[in-house]
Amino acid sequence: MSAVDLYLFDFDKTLYGYNFMKRLPALAISGRVSQYDLASTWWAGGFEARAEAGEWPDAASYLDKFEEVTGARITLAQWQDARLAAMTALPGSIAALRRASTLGTVSLFSNNPSIFAESLPRLAPEVAEILGPNRVTSCRLRARKPMAEAYHRILDHFGAEPANTFFADDNAANISTALELGIHAHHFTGPTDEGTAALDAAITTFSKRNA
Repeated sequence: MSAVDLYLFDFDKTLYGYNFMKRLPALAISGRVSQYDLASTWWAGGFEARAEAGEWPDAASYLDKFEEVTGARITLAQWQDARLAAMTALPGSIAALRRASTLGTVSLFSNNPSIFAESLPRLAPEVAEILGPNRVTSCRLRARKPMAEAYHRILDHFGAEPANTFFADDNAANISTALELGIHAHHFTGPTDEGTAALDAAITTFSKRNA
């Protein structure tokens, strides 16, 4: 194993299950607006994607823009509560992340806005503990997966080479870009016994590739 081995993990549907249809009602209740208004303005208007790509670089500016666009004023705690309502821990994936942390450097590599990275200790404390400061989201990189620029920037951030990098994600398009760039990529197919075993096996194969 090389000292610069890097293990990158997506978050939603890879480390944690995620159901947007549970998040939207919670946000609507907190913001006192309809689910339709939220979905048709913030999400359909592309504002969440823009936040994920680096606009509104902290929680305060994100929430200010959210109010401007949707008319819903919510607190950071309410945003976090709504996010938590949509999330379910995947113990097998988190165990794989923990094992990877004993083999090299581990980091998040997720399409999410700044407010998510700031909130991770509350949203997923066990993941935050394993990752330490390596909570890299697309907002920080100012590029979203599957854009190649996002991958180049995270590799540059850690001083890693594609050949020494492992990446797990549930999205086939994100995996495709990684493979095109020479990154060892694993398509996570779900929190079944087979999916967890395959993730664990992929980490083992990568860690022993030069043995």
